[in-house]
Amino acid sequence: MIDISFGPQLCAELTGGASREWLVTDGLGGYAMGTVSGLRTRRYHGLLVVAGETPAARTVGLVSLDPAVVLPSGAQVRLGAHEWSPDTVDPRGFELLEHFAIIDGVPRWRWRIGDVVIEREIAMLPGRPCVAVVHRLVAGGPVQLDLAAVCTWRDAHGERRADGPAPRVEPVAGGAVVEGAYRLAGPGWVPEGQWWLGVRHREEAARGLPAEEDLWYAGRFSGTLERPGDTVSVLAWAGQLDQEPVPAVEVVAAARQRNRRVVAAAKPVDDVEATLALAADAFVVRTAAAPVDVVAGYPWFGAWSRDTMISYEGLFLCTGRAQEGAALLRGYAATLSEGMLANTADTGRVEYNTVDGTLWFLHAVARHVTVTGDTDLGDELLPALHGVADAHLKGTRYGIVVDPVDALLTCGAPGAALTWMDARVYGVPVTARTGKPVEVNALWINGLAGLAELTELAGQDAAELWRLHHRAHASFRQRFPAPVGWLHDVVDAPAPAYPLGGAAHHDDDLLRPNQLLAWSLPYAPLEPDGEALRRIAAGLLTPLGLRSLSPDSPGFAGRHSGGPAERDGAYHQGTVWPWLLGPYTDAARRAGLDVDNLFPGIEAHLREHGLGSVSETTDGLAPYRATGCPFQAWSVAELLRVRRIR
Repeated sequence: MIDISFGPQLCAELTGGASREWLVTDGLGGYAMGTVSGLRTRRYHGLLVVAGETPAARTVGLVSLDPAVVLPSGAQVRLGAHEWSPDTVDPRGFELLEHFAIIDGVPRWRWRIGDVVIEREIAMLPGRPCVAVVHRLVAGGPVQLDLAAVCTWRDAHGERRADGPAPRVEPVAGGAVVEGAYRLAGPGWVPEGQWWLGVRHREEAARGLPAEEDLWYAGRFSGTLERPGDTVSVLAWAGQLDQEPVPAVEVVAAARQRNRRVVAAAKPVDDVEATLALAADAFVVRTAAAPVDVVAGYPWFGAWSRDTMISYEGLFLCTGRAQEGAALLRGYAATLSEGMLANTADTGRVEYNTVDGTLWFLHAVARHVTVTGDTDLGDELLPALHGVADAHLKGTRYGIVVDPVDALLTCGAPGAALTWMDARVYGVPVTARTGKPVEVNALWINGLAGLAELTELAGQDAAELWRLHHRAHASFRQRFPAPVGWLHDVVDAPAPAYPLGGAAHHDDDLLRPNQLLAWSLPYAPLEPDGEALRRIAAGLLTPLGLRSLSPDSPGFAGRHSGGPAERDGAYHQGTVWPWLLGPYTDAARRAGLDVDNLFPGIEAHLREHGLGSVSETTDGLAPYRATGCPFQAWSVAELLRVRRIR
């Protein structure tokens, strides 16, 4: 895997260290997450964040274990870091960090206090909400190590304040149980019980969200490190509180071994691919409802069907997980209703509110059968896939229906945003894209061809599917090319205003990346067009992905920042999306364009933000500051997929 390590110049400099985040996961949707510096910059940061009934229903438990070294002289050196309102950082333990690294997926810190070097490693137990924090004396000693357990128990999206009840902490052997929800275990537990008031999260402040909370200092663990190699370790776990996990040192060792197996199963061709394969593993989870699902992004997303299906090939077929992928496809097929795939919302409700998620599902099934040769799965799902095509022909929710005139797919309903460009501000879609969106129809045409091939593989007649495919294909080639030299983003869109007697519809030719699917998909409706792709690249391509709107277009937003309304307004109006490098690379390859120079920027990004992973979005203008989730499934999956087929 690529080397992810930093020395004292970055570790001890707060801006750099606090902007690089690490993540370890438990395979259930829970995680431990923080920054290189140790400063918690998000409300979502913590050492034990527990998934609920759905991956998105997370609760923050153990917030931090703040180390303090007591030297033989009696002097105490605090190694933690917190920010307090207003704008005070204390303690500043990061100033003693001499090294940070991620080794086989396990983050490791080393602090130096003169000749004393203390190391910390953090890992989680797969399949169980459990974190292990191991401290080891590397040099010097003897010293005493105290670990302050800073706790809460609250929704990951919120805060807890001292004006409410304090967390209930009950003593048990070797530690304590907090709120009856999770247990802490380690050496020399001493209960305390005190509110720490006004802890500040700078990233939440930047996002225009509440940025302060109060934390409960529950108590401290303590142990002596006599000689190099000695350890002081703490376990924290939720769920079956009476079943203590294996020792923390074993959890860390097992995590390293498992991560090596995950990478080996993917058969990477280079260090970048190995890093992406391990990054992909974080998103594949087991939930209460499904044996296999996908978390769209950490730290705040749960499972979303569109994201899952766009990510499918990269997460499963490129990492040696075809068997798990087949189980996932079966599970999602069971959610089909009126020809639409369920979109499990982060609210916990099951919703049917995308036009493209179902079409990406058709694509994922076809790719699975093509790549693996698993025609049995294709045969098994074929009736459900035929049901999808039939429902779209007849018409389903949100005005989603095949236009009988041209066989293209149209969609739209008041207040709905049905494509991946689904942001709303105060309930109003920013980019409603009502009509016939270009990528939706590319996916429709691609899906019909894939379904026809699966039908023929099953020994059934696919003539009617091919006729429908050819009609839609011909209509696409006639309708979508625009005089400006690229494709319309939407055709037959409602005109926002038109004079009496004027046209009630118009064709939107704003330069957006959605058109890339018209050249990139396996059954793309258009032949490669190098000149159009050069125009698209000139307006949209950046080192970290493609802009969602060109800078010379009305409404372009170059910065994805501010409060929720400002950020949602910019989300698809110029913000860069790394996942779009996938379809751009496919299209460029088909057009014979050079793609070898597309990846250096995003490969360097693996060390810049969400360490070893790829962020959800970046600003649309240099320096392309990463925004959104630091760890995003489709960003990782698409980069892994298109690098693999170089």
